[in-house]
Amino acid sequence: MTDQNDFRAGRHVVYAMHAHLVFVTKYRHPVFTATHLNRLEQIMSDVCGDFEAELSEFNGEDNHVHLLVHFPPKVALSKLVNSLKGVSSRLLRKEFEDIRVAYWKGVRLWSGSYFAGSVGGAPLEVLREYIEQQARPD
Repeated sequence: MTDQNDFRAGRHVVYAMHAHLVFVTKYRHPVFTATHLNRLEQIMSDVCGDFEAELSEFNGEDNHVHLLVHFPPKVALSKLVNSLKGVSSRLLRKEFEDIRVAYWKGVRLWSGSYFAGSVGGAPLEVLREYIEQQARPD
């Protein structure tokens, strides 16, 4: 199950929602260095903060990044992803000339698609069994 420290509370909700996100560079160009990834982690952490979410883990390679995000239920994951990709693309292109050169004429840094997977909690089969075993009133 989920670690007790992962539970967060709002006014009318207790939650532990995590998503594994993967963003791939457009055309899978290998453009990232350690310096780029360090800056990306900072940018994405700041964007998560704007959404009252937390960037729990971050890492990547030369053409993609992985994020583990802990987010509240009021946040639409698609809106968070849109902001993460848009802000990071804009700031990296602004701050690093080598990124600007690799993606010229307004071509976006990220591929239009992404991977999002829910993470944590009990396996589905355990949850199914738990729900099936509830004492349903007659």
